[in-house]
Amino acid sequence: MKNTTACLKIFSTLILLASLFYIIIAPSFYTSPRIHQNLHLQSQHHFDFCPSNYTNHCPCQDPIRQRRFPKAKMFRKERHCPQSTTERLRCLIPIPPGYQTPFPWPKSKDTAWFSNVPFPKLVEYKKSQNWVRLEGDHFVFPGGGTSFPEGVKAYVNALKRLLPVPLESGDVRTVLDVGCGVASFGASLMDYGILTMSLAPSDEHQSQVQFALERGLPAILGVLSIHRLTFPSRSFDMVHCSRCLVPWTDYDGLYLREIDRILRPGGFWVLSGPPINWRVNYKAWETEPHELKKEQNTLEDLAMQLCWEKVAERDQIAVWQKHIDHISCMQKLKTRRSPKFCNSSESDPDAGWYTKMTACIFPLPDVKDVHEVSGGVLEKWPMRLETVPPRVRNENDDGFTLKTYIEDNQTWKRRVSNYGVLLKSLSSGKYRNVMDMNAGFGGFAAAIVKYPVWVMNVVPFDVKSNNLGIIYERGLIGTYMDWCEPFSTYPRTYDLIHASGVFSMYMDKCDITDILLEMHRILRPKGAVIVRDHGDVILKVKEITDRIRWKGIVVAGDQDGPFHPEMIMVINNDD
Repeated sequence: MKNTTACLKIFSTLILLASLFYIIIAPSFYTSPRIHQNLHLQSQHHFDFCPSNYTNHCPCQDPIRQRRFPKAKMFRKERHCPQSTTERLRCLIPIPPGYQTPFPWPKSKDTAWFSNVPFPKLVEYKKSQNWVRLEGDHFVFPGGGTSFPEGVKAYVNALKRLLPVPLESGDVRTVLDVGCGVASFGASLMDYGILTMSLAPSDEHQSQVQFALERGLPAILGVLSIHRLTFPSRSFDMVHCSRCLVPWTDYDGLYLREIDRILRPGGFWVLSGPPINWRVNYKAWETEPHELKKEQNTLEDLAMQLCWEKVAERDQIAVWQKHIDHISCMQKLKTRRSPKFCNSSESDPDAGWYTKMTACIFPLPDVKDVHEVSGGVLEKWPMRLETVPPRVRNENDDGFTLKTYIEDNQTWKRRVSNYGVLLKSLSSGKYRNVMDMNAGFGGFAAAIVKYPVWVMNVVPFDVKSNNLGIIYERGLIGTYMDWCEPFSTYPRTYDLIHASGVFSMYMDKCDITDILLEMHRILRPKGAVIVRDHGDVILKVKEITDRIRWKGIVVAGDQDGPFHPEMIMVINNDD
């Protein structure tokens, strides 16, 4: 039986290789000279490069398109993507003059080439706050910030004294930094094994997110406006805002309620700057004390409605902790104004793709007593990565999800090991910013964590199994996405893009040419792409990547069954 299975696998592999030879190579031998000439001319029809003013183009954050939308609630800064094929660019984003390969990690955390992000405006605008300095041909990030007058390390040390758990403990793993600047806060937390998603809109602080990604730090363009953030409920161990200019008390606390949605039970909300400790700071802020007092009182009342308990306030920093359940909190609030809970008609709490915010509180999963954590207890990092997430354990499907999850992990460990052979530089530290376009359970990211990389786990919003919440419970990060639209990032921000099953998923939804052009936009010039898909899909993809001037090598996929039709295309632009 074993010999029969082995023979079938070999036979299947030979069929795949023969098919590949016939489709890609055979035409050069068996077509007539005229047909061969036509094929050659067609393959030479490459995409042109866009004009130079598109060098830093973000299609969904285009400033010209943004002007069509109102400024109220920062709606202008939300995603506004091209709505028709005529609006989509069908050209390749050019690199800026003098572009150089970014510094390797961890040097990139402190240094970036000016030619790669040629924006001196932030240096001048934030000169007194020491966000970033220009020294000759490169930027230096000294760790300053609006709320970091003594540097980010001193700020983090002050925060450590206020938190009830040590940052070194592994209790805090996933953090969202709202209004991140150049992501110095997230860079500093890296020293504690903490993964921070830095979030900022495209605004007058030119290219904050682009600076963050150039440094090798996780970041995404986004804003608190009308729609929810692109994350599932109960995602983050901590959410941080340091003078992020979000009107937390406006619109019946709409934005604070959104933070509550994505904050894990027992998680922390950290706010520094106005109105915190206003009695001491109002003169420095040049603001009337009664205004700050009113704002902080409203903030405290909203936090109480959300079942958050203030654990510390000192200098300009305050820390709240979300209750581990809603039972004990409701008992304390029974004599006060009852908080407004969302009902079932106000959508799934995990929905995060063009879903409008509502000024209500999503109820936490039920618990049996006040000592139980809603949704389940998470292990400390790094044990969290190897432990079955609560969302998998709690599935009532006779263990089907658990079995699938375990098999998925084993599969991706084997596949990533194979990637190390196909991409020799994977283990050398050449890649830092990695994207998985169809992350599933996050198995690829979990298997690649042994390398000095971080992974943006992307989950298409309309997949049958929405596992982004599971990915966050593993101590990883990611976002929802529709690959028929461009991604919320700047050009040249990822070193390695992994696309497993993406093109077969979108083949009938939109033109896959636009997806590949978007991949070209966000990939660094010497970056790499791995595409896994059905053989016929891979061949269609390769026709387009040839026109992009990418040299793809196609190999048979690992054989998960005797007739498994999968193939892999590897594009290594450093060759």
